[in-house]
Formats: sequence, structure tokens, C-alpha cells
Amino acid sequence: ERELGRGAMATVYLAKDLRHDRDVAIKLLQPEITTSLTAERFLREIHITAKLQHPNILTLFDSGAENGLCYYVMPHVEGESLRDRLLWEKSLSVDGAVQLAIEVTSALAYAHSRGVVHRDIKPENILFSAGHAIVADFGIARAVSEGQRNITAVGIPLGTPPYMSPEQAQGEENIDHRSDIYAVGC
Repeated sequence: ERELGRGAMATVYLAKDLRHDRDVAIKLLQPEITTSLTAERFLREIHITAKLQHPNILTLFDSGAENGLCYYVMPHVEGESLRDRLLWEKSLSVDGAVQLAIEVTSALAYAHSRGVVHRDIKPENILFSAGHAIVADFGIARAVSEGQRNITAVGIPLGTPPYMSPEQAQGEENIDHRSDIYAVGC
């Protein structure tokens, strides 16, 4: 129906799921990312992260690769992101910040216990739905990381510099849960 947002790695569109009569968000990876990944690797990683079932993780409905482009489909969250909230609220109350930290770290601990590292925790990837934090964008974390050499070779940054751990910023290959914890602190 329309574009919802655009980043360095993907564009998100609002769409209508005709079969289930619901709004969904479709994330379409930029062609430069797609060429750095094989569709098989992308779909394998989406398969892994689609199994993450936690109240504070945005679930995935579907994924695929068509005509050399990779995409995944997720629920459309009508709430705002943490970035949006910080633009108009400037700072969170202590209780609000603690609740947010509990919900985000609960989602990350769950993912980490299943071997999944997010690699791009930032205010834009924390959404609010019914007053609760939802961590988004788990879908391509490992797949993009595996293609990092090819991606950075075409000049696309992996992660968001103000929230990257030093080892991630240095391009180390074995990024683990500690990078996500660092990003939460930022």
C-alpha cells in the first residue's frame, strides 16, 4: 500500500494480507545486500529466527526470494519506535526506562539462549505495541553477518555505528551476545 521506512539494508512496505485480511509489513532487502547473500542462506537464517517465539520479539509470518530479491513478512506494528518516542519525550521516566530494559533484555536473553545474536539493537528496532517493547529485525542478523565481507566491500555498513560494540565496529567475525548487551547500554 505504501512505503513505511527505508534504511541502508532494506525498505519496509505496508501491505494487505488478502488471505487473512490483516495489515502486514514486508521488508525487502536492497539489491546490493541480496547479491552478497545467497537466497538459500537468507531463507535458512529466516527459518531459524522465525522460530523465536517471545512476547517481546516481532514474529515473522513468511519469507522468500523472488527474481533475485529477498523479503520477509511480519505483523504491522501500529505503535511507534523508541526513536520516535525519544523525539517527542526527550527522556524516559526511571520506571519506564527500567521496564523497557527488562522487556528488551528478556527478548535478547531468549534469542541468545537459542544461538541468535541480533547485531543491530538501536532505538529504531525497538517498537511499542500496547505499551510493551517489541524487538524487531532479528530476521537477517546472522545471514547479513555471514555476508559481511561482500557487503562491506560494496560500502554498506553492517550495524549502526553509535550502537556497535568495539569488536563489531572493527569487523570481527565472531560477534556474540555481548555485542547486543553493549548496544542496549548505548
